[in-house]
Amino acid sequence: MRIVTLIENTTCREDLCCEHGLSLYIETNDHRILFDAGQTDAFADNAKKLGINLAKVDFAVLSHGHYDHGGGLKRFLEINKTAPVYVSRNAFMPHYNGSEKYIGLDERLLDIPRFVFAENTTQIAPGITLESGSIPLPHPIDPAGLTLLESGGLHPEDFRHEQYLIIEEDGKRFCFSGCSHRGILNIAAHFRPDVLIGGFHFMKLTPQTDARRLTDSAQELLQHPTVYYTGHCTGTAAYDFMKPIMGTQLNAITTGSVIKV
Repeated sequence: MRIVTLIENTTCREDLCCEHGLSLYIETNDHRILFDAGQTDAFADNAKKLGINLAKVDFAVLSHGHYDHGGGLKRFLEINKTAPVYVSRNAFMPHYNGSEKYIGLDERLLDIPRFVFAENTTQIAPGITLESGSIPLPHPIDPAGLTLLESGGLHPEDFRHEQYLIIEEDGKRFCFSGCSHRGILNIAAHFRPDVLIGGFHFMKLTPQTDARRLTDSAQELLQHPTVYYTGHCTGTAAYDFMKPIMGTQLNAITTGSVIKV
């Protein structure tokens, strides 16, 4: 499997744009997949510079309904005329940061009949599954100030719109998680993949004030034999703190980086 980071908060090349967002290009033995589409069109510009033809993507997956993962969907749909886009049935609900800042998707995209609305477990292809909806939450999730407009009022997010791409190939189990809003510890424990790629959503944690939580999280993640590749909402401070604890089991992704497993 080959995984190319098309957009992330940082970059390893001066000619590639970076932004607060995430987009991954995944090549399996049989499929080309786009996982998330960043905040803007920049992921597509980077793909061209990286020699990746988005028109040949077989299908796309949106991890959840936030702008920094689905902002570039319109551009993808313009480039690629055939690929279905798998989204959670709840992805287009109105999502906010606090009470004023809208962080959801462009509802005008719903006029494009290319979306496949996933619910629970969706078999996309042999060895490729999309897991939507709830997972066990032994660790309570933290809405972190994010809200959902429902029944006429704003309520703390429960992240029912988050979904996870599971790929089983060459004897290994891969889990792709955009931001892990439902808790990276919960996700790692539930799916128990060999490789997990995605954000940890620790960007608001600092070693100065949250050292115990970061240490405990790193040690719990080490209880699994999983190799983790992370970036975007993990935050560089949290990553730099956890890396010496987790060693080779924790690795960073950056715009332009390539993982071959």
